[in-house]
Amino acid sequence: MLGAIGALVRWIWRMIWGTVWRVTAVVALIVVGASAYFHSQLPDLSALLDGRQRGSVTMLDHEGEVFAWRGETFGGTIAAKDVSRHLRNAVVATEDKRFYGHFGVSPRGIASAIRINLTEGRGALQGNGGSTLTQQVAKLLCLGVQYDPTRWKTEAEYEADCRKGSITRKLKELPFAFAMEWKYTKDDILTIYLNRAYLGAGARGFEAAAQRYFGTSAAKVTPAQAAMLAGLLVAPSYFAPTGNLKRAQDRAAVVLRLMHEQGYLTNAELAEARANPATLTAAASQRAGGFFADWVMETVPPFLSRATTEDVIIHTTLDQHLQRAAETALTYVFETKVRDGSKAQAAVVVMSADGAVRAMVGGRQPAAPGAFNRATQARRQTGSAFKPFVYAAALDMGWSPADFVEDSPLTIRIPGSGPWSPQNYTKDFKGLVTLTEALKQSLNIPAVRVSEAVGREAVRQVAENFGIVSDLAQGPALALGVSEATLVEMTGAYAGILNGGSSVRPYGLLELRLTGERTPLITRSGGIGERVIREDAAQYLTGMLMQVIDGGTGTRAKLPGRQAAGKTGTTQAARDAWFVGFTADYVTGVWLGYDDNTPLTGVTGGGLPAEIWKEVMIRVHEGLPARPLPARMPEPRLPPQVSGGSVGASSDAVPQGAPPPPGQDPDLAQRILNEVLGTILGGRW
Repeated sequence: MLGAIGALVRWIWRMIWGTVWRVTAVVALIVVGASAYFHSQLPDLSALLDGRQRGSVTMLDHEGEVFAWRGETFGGTIAAKDVSRHLRNAVVATEDKRFYGHFGVSPRGIASAIRINLTEGRGALQGNGGSTLTQQVAKLLCLGVQYDPTRWKTEAEYEADCRKGSITRKLKELPFAFAMEWKYTKDDILTIYLNRAYLGAGARGFEAAAQRYFGTSAAKVTPAQAAMLAGLLVAPSYFAPTGNLKRAQDRAAVVLRLMHEQGYLTNAELAEARANPATLTAAASQRAGGFFADWVMETVPPFLSRATTEDVIIHTTLDQHLQRAAETALTYVFETKVRDGSKAQAAVVVMSADGAVRAMVGGRQPAAPGAFNRATQARRQTGSAFKPFVYAAALDMGWSPADFVEDSPLTIRIPGSGPWSPQNYTKDFKGLVTLTEALKQSLNIPAVRVSEAVGREAVRQVAENFGIVSDLAQGPALALGVSEATLVEMTGAYAGILNGGSSVRPYGLLELRLTGERTPLITRSGGIGERVIREDAAQYLTGMLMQVIDGGTGTRAKLPGRQAAGKTGTTQAARDAWFVGFTADYVTGVWLGYDDNTPLTGVTGGGLPAEIWKEVMIRVHEGLPARPLPARMPEPRLPPQVSGGSVGASSDAVPQGAPPPPGQDPDLAQRILNEVLGTILGGRW
């Protein structure tokens, strides 16, 4: 009986064993065959080091220092043997401590991962995968499947598909990992990993990440820096130090502990790294260059910016000192002079007289790339900040800042709309005032009278030639700034006044070239253009704008010990408040308002915008000697005796003492009387 049972057991065992070894042999043959196939398909090492499908854009400031990145940056290939030993050890300690002892797959690691997943209530292959570094590289290579834009709409979809943990993909991953171990050395596999891993903030590879976050090479990172970089591998976007430095430092502390436990750090090295955690460079802290970098990207053809397949370097006009000054000034005013919880927004542009933009703030808070830029994208009514172009047209026709204009009730009959009666902000009338006084006090009625006298088309042409490219109003309200413009347009237009009356095209790009090339593909397309008004007219207008700050609506913008000129602007219902002005060195524009057009409460252009402007200008001029503005002011004149009245839509109401518009010459007797009275009174009638 016992013999029969023993024989049955032996027969069953032989059946099981026979089945097992045959199945094992078949599986082994399949694995070997698949591994051999993948081995034959694997390219040389050099072809696997740059895994990007698109290129990157690196931006340099005006001194040649990196301040922004776009796309996936790649710092160049770096071999495992050349990186810092701390970085190599940090990666191995964190991702695969048995890396140098296995043959591509770690059965112990897989079993441990399955146990953890089941213990935590997940599926066996959900969550921890027990993947070795070799298997992770296999995923980075997408198991040899190349990116196909017809199959995946974006690279992100392609990479997400490659990371899926299905059973089929896992089974395919094993022979691919074996093939890699067969084809490459351990250092080769680690080299691929170090170059292809994504490490947040657009950095592909450890060399790019070291440069991006710490401004140094991966060959020179400290233990603390190495730990932070290795800590990014588990969740690059979540742990990126540019998003949350404290979270990245906490993750790095975990990596440091693992390195110490595995013998890669001494007690002294661990203590030193913990006492001095890694921190970001100034450039890395600036969130990839902010609004200015976005604006520059918009001025470059897409095939060399957002969709570039090459690595591009753009040299820009940005001055990082001025950028920090503008940001600091804006923050200071909102923290000290604006009520808590205010949702009001602001924008600042600082540029040189030739249109070179030196700083740009497109909103109160730093924003991720692609955020709404209020300096370049928000078109808002300009209010009285537009009035200088009315007077520019008159001065260019030969009028004088000392000429008189009547500030009295005015009604203009507009065909199809009926009568229109502009009002001053103060709801009163000043009588006869000079052009200078009218601009100084930002009087509306005189501005309309001057605009009607010189002709709206002349005003419109001057504004457009100075760079206001938005559609300008057709009616008499043109003079009061009912048209819309962006802050960068307005700042550029005022730069034209400073430079002596020539137009400027604001620009931020100096040159664009491909990495490794010396010859630029694109050079600057902005700068000083054609003359708009005569130089003496620009100098007279500068003198008038100085009066605005010295004793007019812009006194809060007055700079200690430095000449400045500028103009306030407040739109209907106070939905927008502006201050735009300049010194001999810089032109700065400030806009304040709500994104949804909610009216501001108790704010005019001469209030908070003027104070922001002052704080910005004080900071950007630190260390610069005071220089006089190119301004002229004529001799004062005695006012003539005039009477006011109503005029029609084609009014001939010419300010007193000013030369009439072309085609409206007074008769001979009137001219003789003017000359005689001018001689007696010391000025023109």
